Amino acid sequence: MVSKRLSRLEGHRRKFMAVIDGTPECEKAVHYAGRRAKNTNGGLVLLYVIPEGDFQQWLGVEQIMRAEAMEEAEAVMAKAAHRVREAIGIDPEIVIREGSAPEQINGLVEEDRDIAILVLAAGSAKEGPGPLVSAVAGRGAAFPIPVTVLPDTLSDEEIDSLA
Repeated sequence: MVSKRLSRLEGHRRKFMAVIDGTPECEKAVHYAGRRAKNTNGGLVLLYVIPEGDFQQWLGVEQIMRAEAMEEAEAVMAKAAHRVREAIGIDPEIVIREGSAPEQINGLVEEDRDIAILVLAAGSAKEGPGPLVSAVAGRGAAFPIPVTVLPDTLSDEEIDSLA
């Protein structure tokens, strides 16, 4: 059970969350979430999850690999935040975590009770709609808040008109 959302209380505002996962469609999710946040006077949270299990090496090598993964995550998030500021005109919150994406999403939603909507975009590749959308559709990871899933066929202009 999810904790009560606080976004409607005085001093709080509803936040939209998008996950930066390196897929081509995640940019559409970020664009939609950012537009919805701006149009509703809300906030935008961008989450990057460093996959778990990538660091099972000797201790020294593991520390170097972890540091490199964090540097890469920070660079990716800096670019994503810059694009949001330039295209939409809002300053997103940046969160970087390590572990399983569904677990980290759920953990962040529980910690930040202003996050009210998770925005994902489905890919159209032959491999499927993407790992997070597949998790939602397959019920392998039930998220405690509503999830908006965008088709990747939408243009930025169409996203703007929908947001």
